[in-house]
Amino acid sequence: MLPMTQDDGDLDSLVRKRIRALRVAQGWSLEELARRARLSQSTLSRIENGRRRLALDSLVTLARALDTTLDQLVETGSDDVVVSPMIDAAHGLMRWPVRADPGMTVVRQRMTEPPPDNPAKMRAHPGHEWLVVLSGTAILMLGHRRFRVEANQAAEFPTMLPHAIGAEGGPCEILGIFDRDARRGHQRTGGERETGRPRD
Repeated sequence: MLPMTQDDGDLDSLVRKRIRALRVAQGWSLEELARRARLSQSTLSRIENGRRRLALDSLVTLARALDTTLDQLVETGSDDVVVSPMIDAAHGLMRWPVRADPGMTVVRQRMTEPPPDNPAKMRAHPGHEWLVVLSGTAILMLGHRRFRVEANQAAEFPTMLPHAIGAEGGPCEILGIFDRDARRGHQRTGGERETGRPRD
């Protein structure tokens, strides 16, 4: 059994609510989750309703059936919910690491230059990027295609396609999300001026 103390009551309740919420989000009945977790329906019902102690082996089985991990099932809220950005004034960008996925980074950047005319200056590397234009208009060059991305519009693309981004008709601000490979690709190329994207 999990060593639950009186002080752990909130965690105990949170875990039970989380199990039920994940089950409901999947659209599963008690019977369906019990079948997937190889538990009896009555056992699962007692777990969700707090009438049965939380056993470690049951939690591991339930986490697997719910397509999550034991750590995520029992994690508690963090006190440092609000995070300040790291500011790179020289390149006009702010950067936030994503704690839930240490390989992912969120970057905000103000751009004033258009993307390069020369396709040779476009970059390609492993990874995936997602960006949203916060203000102004951005031009995304993707291979031989040209996309106009206006304020509040978003773009998502694999970075193995040669790409570059810049501003059109004045400054624009973008918020970009880089996965681990995309971030490493920008670190290696270091082509901020040529791609209009930050050197992460």
